[in-house]
Parts: sequence; C-alpha cells; structure tokens
Amino acid sequence: MPYLWTDDSNTTQILRLWPHRSLPRRGFAAMILMAFTLGTIPLYGLLGTVVLWGILPFILAVVGALWWGLEKSYRDGDILEVLSLRPDNMLELHHRAADGTEYLWECNAYWARTEMHVSGGPVPFYVTLTGNGRAAEIGRFLSEDERKALFDELTRKLDKLRNRA
Repeated sequence: MPYLWTDDSNTTQILRLWPHRSLPRRGFAAMILMAFTLGTIPLYGLLGTVVLWGILPFILAVVGALWWGLEKSYRDGDILEVLSLRPDNMLELHHRAADGTEYLWECNAYWARTEMHVSGGPVPFYVTLTGNGRAAEIGRFLSEDERKALFDELTRKLDKLRNRA
C-alpha cells in the first residue's frame, strides 16, 4: 500500500501517503530503448533509400512522445501527503503538490471528522478530513480500494482518540 503509519516518537503518529509508481527508472530506460529498437526494425529494409528519411522522423517523434509522457507521469507522481497527530492532539495535514506547492491543514483531532463522498468528488469514494471550519482532501491519488481502506483506518483512529479523551 502506498501509505504508512509510523511513530516519530512515543506520542507523535505520522501517516505518509504517496502515489504508486509501477515503472521504476530502470524500467523507464528499458522501455525507451525497446521502443527505439522495435521502431527501427522496419527501417532496416529501407537502408540506403530516400524513404528511410521520410519515415525516420515519425519513429523518432513516437519515441520522443513516449519519453515526454513517462517523464510527465514521474513529475505528477511527486505528490506527498503527511498527516501528523501531535502530542497536543492537533492533527496536521501537509500536502505537497506535484508542482512543489505546499498546503497545510490543521485541526484539533477531537473535532476532526472523516467523510467519504461516494460520488460528486473528483474521484469515486473521495475522502476528506473536516474540522476547524475547513475540509481537506486526503489520498486523492490513491486507488479506489486504497481510499476505502484509508477512510476506515482514519475513522477508527479518530474514534479511538475521541473515546480515550
């Protein structure tokens, strides 16, 4: 799962969320090399002809578009969300977007509520944290099943905290 609860100390609990990366950098290089190699195989029969120079730019454009698309996917995957439950029962959500913009949401953990929006959000089973007069999305980049599990886990953790107080 692309999220992980850790204890920073005996009292601070931290949840880190990140998007799933199905293609590591080595796979990226192998994919580009494979696309280039397979794209040039049909050109071997055209070596020494003028037709080669008419087809080669299109094959290079395909490889370039694949490179650009995979790089964009890697840049979009630079999202990180960190949810911290501090010792003073303050809940903080730090969200770093793919473009580097950072957002902060804070609330007293006792008043925080998790909400799941089955429809009407940007994705199905959209999870938000509500409190302090504001709502913050969490885990939008996770898969549907991961968002459901995250919702259950956050709800249990906040209920446990409220019952303890």
